Amino acid sequence: MTKDRDNTRRLKGQVKWFDPVKGFGFVVADEGGPDILLHANVLRNFGQSSVADRAGIELEVQKTDRGIQAVEVLSIEPPDQDTLGGLADLEDIDPDEIRAAPLEPARVKWFDKGKGFGFANTFGRDEDVFIHIEVLRRSGMADLQSGEALAIRVINGKRGRMATEVCGWETAVKQSD
Repeated sequence: MTKDRDNTRRLKGQVKWFDPVKGFGFVVADEGGPDILLHANVLRNFGQSSVADRAGIELEVQKTDRGIQAVEVLSIEPPDQDTLGGLADLEDIDPDEIRAAPLEPARVKWFDKGKGFGFANTFGRDEDVFIHIEVLRRSGMADLQSGEALAIRVINGKRGRMATEVCGWETAVKQSD
């Protein structure tokens, strides 16, 4: 943990839980201590509307009279893959093919967390792109909102075009700089 002159500290931790409907969640710092409030606005400033439980996260935090709160998300790492279930649709596809797929600009058509899937449209293409909840979790996200801007890696799977990686549009733009 480092201290800055504006009373914020940088720390790493793990997302305990985040509920986009409630608009907040909590992070547990690697160094211990009280839970850290993560508000949806702070996450949106990073370019995501959700974050997966158990995702690694680096934050700038500030102590307030209500406790420690995140003021900026610096990075998010997807949860440990060993804690996630397999996705049969990707098992027979060469991992090099998945990694080689370019990030494409997309917008969420709809996503139902309860059903575990949804669809997006990529710029300039008519076909829907299937997004499975496990792909979201592997990408460090937990939910998507209709109309949300994304960058996705897409392959032609057994049942058509499907996302293999999903990230917020702002995150993708930062990675390409």
